[in-house]
Amino acid sequence: MYGELEGCELEVIDPSFAECLIGHARVERLWTGARWSEGPAWFAASRYLVWSDIPNNRMMRFDEASGHVAVFRQPSQFSNGNTVDAQGRLVSCEHLTRRVTRTEHDGSIRVLASEFEGRSLNSPNDVVVKSDGSIWFTDPSYGIMSDYEGESAEPELPCQVYRIDPDGSLSVVASDFVKPNGLAFSPDESLLYIADTGASHAPDGPKHIRALQVSDDGRSLGESRVLAECTAGLFDGFRVDLGGRIWTSAADGVHCLNAAGQLIGKIRIPELVANVTFGGPRRNRLFICGTSSLYSLYLAING
Repeated sequence: MYGELEGCELEVIDPSFAECLIGHARVERLWTGARWSEGPAWFAASRYLVWSDIPNNRMMRFDEASGHVAVFRQPSQFSNGNTVDAQGRLVSCEHLTRRVTRTEHDGSIRVLASEFEGRSLNSPNDVVVKSDGSIWFTDPSYGIMSDYEGESAEPELPCQVYRIDPDGSLSVVASDFVKPNGLAFSPDESLLYIADTGASHAPDGPKHIRALQVSDDGRSLGESRVLAECTAGLFDGFRVDLGGRIWTSAADGVHCLNAAGQLIGKIRIPELVANVTFGGPRRNRLFICGTSSLYSLYLAING
């Protein structure tokens, strides 16, 4: 283990993790002042990061060139997960409005999904865009369980995983999760990884990441298996690097799993981590959303 920022350490569990690290690179705390940081999304053209501060009903913006942090959007409809599509547009999951939206280049907001078969979604949580333009998102009930991250309400639908087709149609791709949470595709998009955080409200509930086979036409999911069980709290949001390694949030920081699901290393952070994303001009900078703070670490690999 080594590190300089108090409470931050890099822990090599398997020698393969050391190959991901830069010898002199250390974890940096870029900003603090949130209540619950989530959903980081990197905008390459403008070199800035947007993320959600859910209970404060706002989105924040970190400018890489200046290091300046400011409010990006408030109110944010208690936004949670965010991503960027191939056209450079922001796609967001909103708890308060129970919908998935896209921010167009002119700043207008377009609703992509808000209901299924005439019933309101629960509280879209995390979202990812596939190379074919389809949008995949999870819909647990966290945002309607209290007024802290949205507005308390009774669920109208089961907690499911959905796919928005480029033509706008919505379909269920997975319905056997307790609390589907973070999700990301493997580099070749043959697998979709989905976290299940059912243990958050059920002592014997799941706290793992599952790997689901993507069908040949890219529109549905098939065979499913548990890839890894969380050894510290719960896996929430995560991202995958070009080598197929999964960099996932956990209670003690960021866990790095190889493609087989083996824990090979940790980035220890002194607070609960909710999500991560890769950014920087070479996507070799890992941005980390701790509960109250935004952190980053330069790596020897690329996201």
